[in-house]
Amino acid sequence: MVGLGRIGKLHSRHVHELAHETGECRLEAVVDENQDRAREFAERYSAKAFFSVEEMAASGVAEASVIGTPTDCHRAHAAALIGAGQRVLLEKPLTGSLDEDRAFARELNERHPYAVMLAFQRRFDEPLQLAKQWMEEGRIGRVFKISSILEDSNPAPNGYKSLGILADMSVHNVDEILWLTGKLPTAAASIGTCLYSRRLSSAVEDFDDGFLYIWFDSELAAQVQVTRNHVSGYRVETWIFGEKGQIHIGRFEQKPFEVVVEAYGRSEPLGRKTFPMRDYGEPLPEFADRFGPAYKAEVAEFVRRCLDGSAFPVTHNDGMRAMEVIDAGMRGAIGLEQGGKVAAA
Repeated sequence: MVGLGRIGKLHSRHVHELAHETGECRLEAVVDENQDRAREFAERYSAKAFFSVEEMAASGVAEASVIGTPTDCHRAHAAALIGAGQRVLLEKPLTGSLDEDRAFARELNERHPYAVMLAFQRRFDEPLQLAKQWMEEGRIGRVFKISSILEDSNPAPNGYKSLGILADMSVHNVDEILWLTGKLPTAAASIGTCLYSRRLSSAVEDFDDGFLYIWFDSELAAQVQVTRNHVSGYRVETWIFGEKGQIHIGRFEQKPFEVVVEAYGRSEPLGRKTFPMRDYGEPLPEFADRFGPAYKAEVAEFVRRCLDGSAFPVTHNDGMRAMEVIDAGMRGAIGLEQGGKVAAA
């Protein structure tokens, strides 16, 4: 496990659990430049502690790695591990800019096309998988609009390095939409505002509210809503609108360990299922309450693909495509500073 911050803590736990449950993997090493933290995790999981990626890669102790370091380190850390013969599960986004995404994707496609699995955990989420199944079955007819909402209850933590609220948060929503539809958009636009939570953290971010609109051909559109200002709790919802009805995934009733998938027609219900989420019994980032099982399923799939040598189901190219959509939206963005002054257009 490379990087032992918020997401590294969760991934480490899941790898350790899978080692005991399946015997198909073992958490052999942890890497963090914070030596005290690296030693703490190493002791907790009976792993070796390293303080640099290069040192761990040169040691040959591992065959695969999960990378959860800051975004601006992703390319260098992934390249070092791939060069040492490893396959990697890399947290989103791929790199720190679209130009670098494209350059790294070209390099990987030419030299190491099967080396990177990008960590879009929503694809492994059972509620969303059921919704996709209902879509493909035609339960709600032709889909014409998708609305994907992600709202944090607090600002990014002090010191957090963000590429901007759309690039940092909505990359998951955009990938979800591309995965659900199987289509690439034709246009995008966005708007952002600074309203409240940015004052509460030292993290530098462009906006604390963002909205992205995406157009496809064939009379299909999607909208993404992200914010750091949902003060009454974490909110994750997706609405899928079809000509015969709609599907709703997730609801906000301050029940973080229960996710409902429901479909309604014009005059009758079409299906409903409740999925229990995992209570880890300890303080974790709020996204772990909603997506804990998906994160674990993602790591399990990564391990299986490493064992059989097959291609990953989601790759660096998926990460680049999601960022291309966000970049297109940002280039058509309007930013409103507090008080309504136009900052950029």
